[in-house]
Amino acid sequence: MTSETANTKPNQINADFFGLSGKFALVTGASSGLGLHFATRLAEAGCTVIIAARRKEKLDALASLLNQNGHTAHAIELDVSDQTSSAKALNAVYEEIGTPDILINNAGIAKPDRFLDAPANDTNDVFNVNQTSVWHISQHVCKQMIATEKSGSVINIASILGLDVLPGVGSYAVSKAAVVQMTKVMALELARYNIRVNAIAPGYFDTEINQGFLDSDAGQKIIKRVPFRRVGNLDDLTGLLYLLASEKNAYMTGAVIPVDGGHLVAGLG
Repeated sequence: MTSETANTKPNQINADFFGLSGKFALVTGASSGLGLHFATRLAEAGCTVIIAARRKEKLDALASLLNQNGHTAHAIELDVSDQTSSAKALNAVYEEIGTPDILINNAGIAKPDRFLDAPANDTNDVFNVNQTSVWHISQHVCKQMIATEKSGSVINIASILGLDVLPGVGSYAVSKAAVVQMTKVMALELARYNIRVNAIAPGYFDTEINQGFLDSDAGQKIIKRVPFRRVGNLDDLTGLLYLLASEKNAYMTGAVIPVDGGHLVAGLG
């Protein structure tokens, strides 16, 4: 396990209030960072969690840890960028475990680039993982929800860079802006099936995707612009995760909620 496992401490939030026990949650990109945290907290809240990512050995370690602690977790190898293998993996989940109540589209990648000189392969990779896969995974799971007449909650992980921009992360910002708009489209079309779709737009959190950057001069300058003068702790996301996943937000859909310490309102630049 990575150092991020340290964030799997017992949760202080009263998870029972949200009524998540017995729910079935599927989390993509669950081998590290936000996805690992989301899967852990949902398992602690009583959900059966399907943790999905490409790095099967890390998933197996996390599933083993959660199961040893009395929770219920299953690990599946899933490359969200490969639609054929993703569909096969999801069909196996439906057949062997059931239809998810909660889908968290967390898998994502970032590559530093600027518009004029961004390599086409890098840009295509970022778009494929960050936006195209969210469309196809959501489409597959939501069709299954509808076919089994199950209401549900989809939580897309966007970014404050999908709401505003900084230089040097062009393809990532565009891909997350697409996730913001996709969330609204999905919310509009899926409400008739009682499927809620919302998005979390995190600011800067100390996870694998930001490894090294936040300690750099550029990273420290960004932190100084955050009104709270710090990066986010993973449990800064937990209360919102529980709310969006639960039926406590039964009348909430199409929302995109920044969790950034006030970075957006202070201005990113």
